[in-house]
Amino acid sequence: MKARQCIEGTSYGPEALNTMTQAFGQAWSVIARNINRDASEAARARLAKALLSVAAEDSRDVQALKRKALEAMALSYYAVPSDISRSDAPDRENAGQQLT
Repeated sequence: MKARQCIEGTSYGPEALNTMTQAFGQAWSVIARNINRDASEAARARLAKALLSVAAEDSRDVQALKRKALEAMALSYYAVPSDISRSDAPDRENAGQQLT
C-alpha cells in the first residue's frame, strides 16, 4: 500500500504518525465511495501527499488534520499548470503598463 508507506516513511514521532494514520483512514472513508476502483491507489497516494502537506510534528487533532487534508486534496485539483499560465495573463514585457 503506497499511501501507508508514504505516511509511515516520514520522520514524525509516534504520536503524530498515529494521528496522521487515523486522519488518513477517516478522510479516505469520506471520499472512497466517490473514487473509481481503478483510480483508488492513485487517489490514496494523492490523499497521503495532501495530508503530509498540512501535517506538523505537533499534529494531535485527528478531525482537524482530516479536514485540512481533504481541503488540500480538493484544492490540488484546481491548481493545474493551465490555470497558472493562462493565455490572458499579462506577460513580463507588459507587466505594469496601463490598459487603454
